[in-house]
Amino acid sequence: MNYLEEAVGSIAESIRFDSSLQKKLRGAPFGKGAADCLEHFLSLAEKLGFETKNYEGYAGEVLFGEGEEFAVLCHLDVVPAGSGWEKDPFGGIVEDGKIWGRGAMDDKGPAVCVLYAMKALKDEGFVPKKRIKLIVGCNEEDGWACIEHYNEVAHMPKTGFSPDADFPVIYAEKGILHVRLHFPVIEPPFLRMQGGTGANMVCDLCEAVPRVFDEKRAQSLGLACEGRKLVSRGKSAHGSTPEKGVNAILPVLKYFEGESEAVRKIVAYLFDDAFGLKKLSDETGPLTLSPNKIVYRKGELQVICDIRYPATMSANAVHEKLRKMGVPYETLHHQKPLLVEKNDPLVTTLLGVYERCTGKKAEPVAIGGGTYARALAHGVAFGPEMEGDEAVIHQPNEYITVERVKLLLEIYREAIRELTK
Repeated sequence: MNYLEEAVGSIAESIRFDSSLQKKLRGAPFGKGAADCLEHFLSLAEKLGFETKNYEGYAGEVLFGEGEEFAVLCHLDVVPAGSGWEKDPFGGIVEDGKIWGRGAMDDKGPAVCVLYAMKALKDEGFVPKKRIKLIVGCNEEDGWACIEHYNEVAHMPKTGFSPDADFPVIYAEKGILHVRLHFPVIEPPFLRMQGGTGANMVCDLCEAVPRVFDEKRAQSLGLACEGRKLVSRGKSAHGSTPEKGVNAILPVLKYFEGESEAVRKIVAYLFDDAFGLKKLSDETGPLTLSPNKIVYRKGELQVICDIRYPATMSANAVHEKLRKMGVPYETLHHQKPLLVEKNDPLVTTLLGVYERCTGKKAEPVAIGGGTYARALAHGVAFGPEMEGDEAVIHQPNEYITVERVKLLLEIYREAIRELTK
C-alpha cells in the first residue's frame, strides 16, 4: 500500500495549524499552533503503530527499529503567511491536483511523506538494522531552539538526511548569517518606515510616511499612495534565493535617497553591493545578500540582512567586508556551512535512489538554503523540490502537487530502506 490518499489528507490537516512563531505558552515554547501541529503529527504516528516522544513542545520523534541510530530530520513550523494569497494559507485546500497552504512544501508535506513511507516499510515486514529517528522540530525557521533543546534532552544521531531542500541530493549548504545593521539618521525625511516579516523572507511589503509628500515621485517609483502613506508591494521569496523575489524595501528607499545620507548608504551598501560581498564565491556559488527587514527606531534605520556565504569559506571573510562599511552591526544568527564529499556513500546511495525512482541521471548540488542536515555530524538534504518546479517556498500560494506526494512516498521509502538495511 502506498498510502497516497492518506498522506494527502494528513498533509492538508497539518497545514491547517498556523505553526508560525507565536507567543510562548506553557508546554508550547513557540506558540499554540506549533505545539498543536506537533501533537497532531505524533498522534498520527501512534495511530500508524509507531513509538513517539514529545520533548516539551520543542520537538518530537517517531521511532522505528533497533541498532545504530539514523536520523530523518523535518520541521513542522512555518514562516508567516505574508500577503498576496489567492487561497487560505492555512486552509489545507486540495484542489486542481494540489494541496495548498503554508508548509505544503516547507516542510509539512515531506515530513508526512516520510512518516507514511516508514509505515509502508513496516507493513511489508521490513526490519531496519538501524534505529530510525524521524525527528520533527518546531523552530527551524526562527533560530533552531528546537534542535538545541533536543540535543540537551535526547541523543542526536550522527548520520541521516533532511527532506527540506532539493533533489537530486544536496552535498553542500552555504553558511547562514543574519545581521542587523544600524544606520544613524540625521533629520529624517520620514516620520515612519517599516517593512518585512521574516529575516529569511524577501520583503513583500514596506510602508513609510514622508514629511514631504510628492505623489508624482511616488508614482514614478511604483509606490501606492494611501492617504499620506507610501506603500511598496513586492514579491516574497526564500532569503537564500532573493533573485526569485521582488524586494519592496528598495522603492521606498529610492523615494528618500536624495534627502538622506543614511538612505543613500543603505542603497549603495546593501542593494548596490558597494563593498563587494557578492563577489565572494566558490564551487557552491556566490554569496547572496538580501535586506529583508527595515524599521525606523530611535533615530536610526535598522536593517536585518540574510547573508548566505560560500560553503568552503569562513564567516570571517564576510565580517571583514561588513566591518569595512563602518556601520555598527550585530549578529543575530549564524550557522556554519555544510559540506560532504560528492563521492561519500550517503550521497551516492541517495543519488542512486533518486535516479532509479525518476529515471533521470543527475549530479549532487549545492544550495544557499540551510536545513537540519547541518545539525548532524554527517548529513545531507534530499528533496522535495526538483529542477523546473515553480518557486513556492516562503511565497504566497505555496502548494505541493498530489503527483509530487506520490513520488516522495516512493523515493523516501526506498531511501530509508537502502540506508538502514
